[in-house]
Amino acid sequence: MRKIASFVIVIVALFAVTVYAAMTGSVKMNTIDFITAFFNFEDETMAVIRDLRFPRIIVAMFAGAALSVAGVLLQSIMRNPLADAGVIGISAGSAFVTTFVLTMMPALFMYAPLLAFLGGAVACFLVFSLSFKSGLNPLKIILVGIAISAMFTGLREAFVTLCGYMGVMVDGTVSSNLSMRTWSDVQIITLYGMIGLILAVTLSKWCNLLVLQDKTAKSLGFNVTRARVIVAAVAVLLAGIATATAGVISFVGLLIPHIARRLVGHNHKVLIPFSALAGALLILTADTLGRTLLAPQEIPASTIMAIIGGPFLIFLLRREKN
Repeated sequence: MRKIASFVIVIVALFAVTVYAAMTGSVKMNTIDFITAFFNFEDETMAVIRDLRFPRIIVAMFAGAALSVAGVLLQSIMRNPLADAGVIGISAGSAFVTTFVLTMMPALFMYAPLLAFLGGAVACFLVFSLSFKSGLNPLKIILVGIAISAMFTGLREAFVTLCGYMGVMVDGTVSSNLSMRTWSDVQIITLYGMIGLILAVTLSKWCNLLVLQDKTAKSLGFNVTRARVIVAAVAVLLAGIATATAGVISFVGLLIPHIARRLVGHNHKVLIPFSALAGALLILTADTLGRTLLAPQEIPASTIMAIIGGPFLIFLLRREKN
């Protein structure tokens, strides 16, 4: 009963925030006018909302869902409650590779999702190879991941600074601001995001086995190495596509899985769909608050998540130490 109630509350809240986000901003509409104009394709105000606000809302929701599910998958393969695409450097790797390649070769713009995936895969490989020695040490993974994240972030900032000195226009695809998202961004994140989310749900049984000790899983005839690589690839795909369209947003995959486990339990068949919905709600809420609190100025959703997620990570690290 608690699981059903949690799903219902999140779905209703997501719908309510979506409607509020669509009606609020520089162009405002009340509820009655919004409902009336929604089906009127000649209404100029609604046309502005459709072209500018709806893409932003959809990108925010899919990015939140993708990052949350990526966090669930990473935590299962690393058996580490602190694993998150932003914290361990996958998002930073995706952002650096995408920014570097598209700045040097803008003609490869259509391959941004692939570039983000490759950058995230390199970061994930580095984290695993540098921290895996005679077993998975949760704290060591986080420390190595933070170092990898700092390295790719530094490389990206150095590249942007160098381009500024040389007068080279830096590609702005991977900006952490959800403003000016278009329907082409929606097409990209919905296509690859849906593929990743469907694969994640399909792999939920594997995730339930991966949280066990390797010896226990192998005794059941389960190929741990193969499953870990495939699940990691799906997690990198989700984190990479979210980074390519919404920018680097950390701590989503850290916050949501912990809250979700308390509400719906540890079974990944339920945990993954719930985390997707809750992640969509979180990022959409953060983005809506960011553009309405200090309007017309905007606070990026990534900034709001950093303010919330930083203390939460410290809390989890202290609990892990204890």
